[in-house]
Amino acid sequence: MQSRGLFQVIVSLTVGALFAVTAQGQEPKPATAETRKANAAVLKALPFKDQQDFKDIKRGFIEALPNKGMIKNSSGETVWDLSAYEFADGKPAPDTVNPSLWRQLQLLSEAGLYQVAPGIYQVRGADLSNITFIEGDRGVIVMDPLISAETARVGLDLYRKHRGNKPVLGVIYTHSHIDHYGGVRGIVDEKDVKSGKVKVIAPEGFVEEAVSENVFAGNHMSRRASFMYGNLIPKDPKGSLGTGLGLGTSTGNVTLIAPTDVISKNGQTVDVDGLTFEFMLAPGSEAPSEMHFYIPQLKAVSAAENANHTLHNLYTLRGAKVRNARAWSSYLHDTIERWGDRAEVLFGPHHWPTWGNRNVVNHLKKQRDLYKYLNDQTLRMANHGYNMVETAEMMELPPELADYWANRGYYGSVNHDTRAVWNYYLGFFDGNPARLYPLPPAAAGKKFVEYMGGADNVLKRAKRDYDAGNYRWVAQVLDQLVSAEPNNQVARNLLADTLEQLGYQQENGPWRNFFLSGAKELREGVKKLPVPVTASPDTIRNMPIEMFFDYQAIRLNGKKAAGKNLAFNIELPDVDQRYSLVLENGVLNYGKPVDKPDATVTTNRASLNDIMLGTATMQDKITDGSAKVSGDTDALNTFLAMLDTFEFWWNLVTPNPPPKS
Repeated sequence: MQSRGLFQVIVSLTVGALFAVTAQGQEPKPATAETRKANAAVLKALPFKDQQDFKDIKRGFIEALPNKGMIKNSSGETVWDLSAYEFADGKPAPDTVNPSLWRQLQLLSEAGLYQVAPGIYQVRGADLSNITFIEGDRGVIVMDPLISAETARVGLDLYRKHRGNKPVLGVIYTHSHIDHYGGVRGIVDEKDVKSGKVKVIAPEGFVEEAVSENVFAGNHMSRRASFMYGNLIPKDPKGSLGTGLGLGTSTGNVTLIAPTDVISKNGQTVDVDGLTFEFMLAPGSEAPSEMHFYIPQLKAVSAAENANHTLHNLYTLRGAKVRNARAWSSYLHDTIERWGDRAEVLFGPHHWPTWGNRNVVNHLKKQRDLYKYLNDQTLRMANHGYNMVETAEMMELPPELADYWANRGYYGSVNHDTRAVWNYYLGFFDGNPARLYPLPPAAAGKKFVEYMGGADNVLKRAKRDYDAGNYRWVAQVLDQLVSAEPNNQVARNLLADTLEQLGYQQENGPWRNFFLSGAKELREGVKKLPVPVTASPDTIRNMPIEMFFDYQAIRLNGKKAAGKNLAFNIELPDVDQRYSLVLENGVLNYGKPVDKPDATVTTNRASLNDIMLGTATMQDKITDGSAKVSGDTDALNTFLAMLDTFEFWWNLVTPNPPPKS
């Protein structure tokens, strides 16, 4: 029942930026002539003369972040460093960067305390997200307190420096992603929440979604997140430029305080410190649990993370459930219908606000129609018989959407969002039976290379196509060769060079990070860098016990469990809960206690939390008396031996060895 990897799954994935590159590797290559040509073409294709965003990003500026945006924890470790992106300040885009992504980086690098409108202030650039302060009669309501307690505290201190020591009387979590609640203990004390002094407001399903997302498949997701967020590559013109949604993710103390007020229906209102908040639910959009709101007294609306200055992800490259583009669009339409005639400012937990009723409505419409277009046109082409890849290749936004800067694909992309819509409705199979039962990459790669005349011939032809700038094709071909011969360093190096040039050309931050991270791994191999050991007790404490049992069922090795029939009762006297775990048919189920278990485990939920965090094993708890086992101890040990642990540093760009049975 040991769950050492569970905490690592939750924290390493949801925080995202957990690894520091310590090994010195090969130097990145310069941009090729083809890459320079591709990036130069972007300057001619997009309306770079439009400088309104650069005016808006500075509007209401009060003061920059202290210490050049470097934030440390109580141990003196840096958890956020804005200064790492100073290389882009006031400079034209280098030829290793898509000029549109460079523009977004420069906008996101503007940071500090800003007045959004009378009574609304934001600290931007202190984490992946913004922290917003909404002033009431006596105190302040905080929206989305960042990822880490340390960064949220710096934001609150900077706000109070200019607006006085106003007490926090309310917290709003707009949705269930960690960058919108993780810093809550940096701004409020839980005892004030329990006493009723502070309201914590969240949409229905918030706690379940906040705790559950990315746990069950989390080891896989977190490994990919190390590529998506560019955590394994340096921050410079040949490395990571952030994510397009924000610069990066802080690595401080992740916390969670459960909500006191749950929004369960559209039109529900909550009064906090003299202000009325009107809420609208938006489930299944950017997050499974999300909501928009309007403040009549301030004529201010927030569409949470459903209206941004980028095309967002309908499918995130770290891996997650596909999001519903049609529903996303409909929520923005409903926001316009409800509050569009009254809103004078639109603000959100990412990027900069939009001012003026006409501009607010226009922005909401452009974002609404962006997702509606992708949804509708994907289905139109699918109904003509085009498969997922063909549809994505053909998808092109109309100029009125494509030339609107806030619709550019800095975080999501038109290509992978189109594939997301196709997959949402139609799944992985495109209907062609030749693609129904393919060989796995290693086996297929060997046959492809054999058919293409061997590795030397593949490399010769690939080098010719690389010199011609046919990088997408070279990547496809060399993927086959590297899959067939993962130790062929010549092939790995040429594939790395190819991915690097593809990365340099990307407008999308995560695509750039994936390509450049893949190039680094091909050249240097998988670097097993330190995984943080700092726990997030709040997350574990709020995890339903049923979810913990579900996770153990995922860890169960089906081959080892085949033919075994075991039953255990689990008693948690401190929370007055009793369950059974029953193993049969190679599957683990939980339910009510059974009459004749093989063994009964009695322990407190707090001790189980330690096991879930990986700070102790079941045997540790039995030894120190925190857990008691009655019945067949050998049966329990047999069961525990069937639970897999997950290796984090599996290969992303070469085949992995067969799993151990």
